[in-house]
Amino acid sequence: MTLESPASLLAQLARIAGTGHVLADGDLAAWEVDWRQRTRGRALAVVLPADTEQVAAVVRACGQAGTAIVPQGGNTGLALGSTPDATATQVVLSTRRLNRIRELDPANATLTAEAGCILQQVQEHAAAAGFLFPLSLAAKGSCTLGGNLATNAGGTQVLHYGNTRQLCLGLEVVTAQGEIWNGLSGLRKDNTGYALRELLIGSEGTLGVITAATMKLEPMPAARLAAWAAVPSLQAAVDLLHLARQQLGPALTGFEAMNQFALGLVARHHPQLRIPLLGETPWYVLLENSDHESEEHAMARFQALLELALEHGHVANVALPENLQQSAQLWEVRESISLAQAREGLNIKHDISVPISRIPAFVAETDARLQQAVPGIRMVNFGHLGDGNLHYNVQAPEGADGPAFLREQEARVNTLVFDAVARCGGSISAEHGIGSFKAAALPRYKSAVALALMRRIKQALDPAGVMNPGRILQVDDQSTSAE
Repeated sequence: MTLESPASLLAQLARIAGTGHVLADGDLAAWEVDWRQRTRGRALAVVLPADTEQVAAVVRACGQAGTAIVPQGGNTGLALGSTPDATATQVVLSTRRLNRIRELDPANATLTAEAGCILQQVQEHAAAAGFLFPLSLAAKGSCTLGGNLATNAGGTQVLHYGNTRQLCLGLEVVTAQGEIWNGLSGLRKDNTGYALRELLIGSEGTLGVITAATMKLEPMPAARLAAWAAVPSLQAAVDLLHLARQQLGPALTGFEAMNQFALGLVARHHPQLRIPLLGETPWYVLLENSDHESEEHAMARFQALLELALEHGHVANVALPENLQQSAQLWEVRESISLAQAREGLNIKHDISVPISRIPAFVAETDARLQQAVPGIRMVNFGHLGDGNLHYNVQAPEGADGPAFLREQEARVNTLVFDAVARCGGSISAEHGIGSFKAAALPRYKSAVALALMRRIKQALDPAGVMNPGRILQVDDQSTSAE
């Protein structure tokens, strides 16, 4: 390996991507500050290659210089997986210019898009052709397809369609050595060896740079109806989910739970949004019913479900929107919780998954432990109950200093929550990834055998340790060498 001076590397990167696409001076906050604005790193440079060949050339140049690469899409991650550290030695490789839809194949029901495509752009392109691309999350207007794949993003429709891994049929990837692997087949069956696609999805840029993907498309439903239910308890929400699965089957495409405090933050910081039934019960559920026959058929099944739920006591009250606009407004309420929480102040975020049957007990017991440990804290609990994923967040006590609360309580709160998750057989990261934020905690909750296998994979695919070091596996835990 030839260790080049930073100036020499920057000159080489400029020759690859063009002078105007290598940023080393000026305000780089858009690439150096994480979405939650908790951490600011310092990059040696931000490079914006235009295509896969330029990405490969950038990776080779950085590898030869012994310079670490931090792949970055929309920089909307919540686990500090795509912002540089503070050393000013890492190159941020932004995929923003890789933003082309390469192909939509109607007969194969697939779409091939580059990693820098904004998720909403992919959704709209599919819809224009009469298809549904079902991956959807609150950051859809700014997150990128490559970032969704790198973190195996989930979102609001995992219950029916699966997470990003289940939606992907093929990848194009630049390896840590700067080679290009074109695995963009749209095949639904390909049993020819190790599942490289599955390995790279969710690897958070630590094994290579995803540059494009072939994604599955679904038929556009004839109707997508929503309902807003006030439920007396979290156990009632779980019971409602069980009933909804029985009555609607695969037509149940969304099931979101929100506690009253989370919705109260939305009411406080987004007063223009109307929140049905707020204050009636401690928990609320947003259900979505998608039907491929007709809106009338969907509404009839939905009403039958809700009547049964009221009869069994799973639901205290229900609000049914009268049109698509009102349904969209309900989803806007749900998707505004994170922004409302951010406006309330710094908070401790948890993206956890727990077996659905154990969620009510987990929440009751952990809420009590947290209140005992830090009196006055406020629980912002919401998420994708239909697939067992909660955003179990902790807001500082009313009037408390947010930064001080994080400094003094975050480690303690995290350990308490993660230990409770582990006792329930859950995961400390459901859809946000590990990044550098949870890398130190991972060895406590991941088996030694699993970690050893992960280290071997990292060593095999990135022996120099240049791909997003310190993410998932801590730098001193990667068993890599730059010699």
